[in-house]
Amino acid sequence: MHAYTARLEWQRDPREAFTDQRYHRAHTLFFDGGAVVPASSSPSVVKLPFSDPAAVDPEEMFVASLSSCHMLWFLSLAAGDGWCVDRYEDDAAGTMAKNAEGRVAMTVVTLRPRVVFAGRQPTAAELHALHHRAHEECFIANSVKTEVRCEPRE
Repeated sequence: MHAYTARLEWQRDPREAFTDQRYHRAHTLFFDGGAVVPASSSPSVVKLPFSDPAAVDPEEMFVASLSSCHMLWFLSLAAGDGWCVDRYEDDAAGTMAKNAEGRVAMTVVTLRPRVVFAGRQPTAAELHALHHRAHEECFIANSVKTEVRCEPRE
């Protein structure tokens, strides 16, 4: 078992009243390897100027984490099977809608990977099987049903 961590920091601009809902949503994410990522609410959820469209929003991070995990498994499985991958790209997209409980949620994430192989080329069936195995192994795809706990600190 391994624990993965991320630190989030947000601070109110003292010029903003806050209680009127007119405050910035920009914040910073710090990851254990040293990466620092500017983050914000999605401008489609919280209108400008209170969101930062140049920052990454939680919905984008969710879609990107599924895409990244799938790719990492695909590459590992392809290498293990003797396929040489030259390039992998994915135009992943997520759809927000009401779920079965009537709550707004990311109801569908569609991965659209395009893979370029060197040398021997897989058949359509072999490519499909590789993607299926990658999906089955993807930690994030297997975690979508995960319990989320909130344990406030003082």
